[in-house]
Amino acid sequence: MTQRVDLATVMDRMAVDAVVTGYAVAVDDGDWVAYRALFTRDGRADYTSAGGIEGPAGEVADWLAETMRIFPVRQHLIVNRRVELEDLGGSPGDRAEVRADFVNPMRLTDGTDGAGGPDLFTAPNFVAGGRYTFELARTYEGWRLRKVTVHEKWRHLAPAGTPVS
Repeated sequence: MTQRVDLATVMDRMAVDAVVTGYAVAVDDGDWVAYRALFTRDGRADYTSAGGIEGPAGEVADWLAETMRIFPVRQHLIVNRRVELEDLGGSPGDRAEVRADFVNPMRLTDGTDGAGGPDLFTAPNFVAGGRYTFELARTYEGWRLRKVTVHEKWRHLAPAGTPVS
């Protein structure tokens, strides 16, 4: 490989990583406009393994907006990212796949401090873990998600007010 191809690969990896991070931030912040903007026009998301829906990103964003209302505090931790970039005979391609593990602690609406804010001294009510598969495509606007699939492997529901140890 030439230095130019190596640099393009590094830049693609950074851009792909930024999309995955943007996904987690959009979901955690409830920024459904940003969520939609991360996808290609025909992008899809599949949350069926977590009891959700599968469909076009816009429809899934609407479903998430409603569903996530019961979890006012949430934090997607997306780790162990394995990025595979399409290689066209030594040149960068226009497709990528990321497989990454996740841990997602969330607090139900009743996990408050009595003043309406989250109680920081109690454990999350709900924690799930598993793996994401992100399929991306290079577009004129940059890297975008073609498909996101959640592969939930486990979940734990704790009683409200469980103290943090």
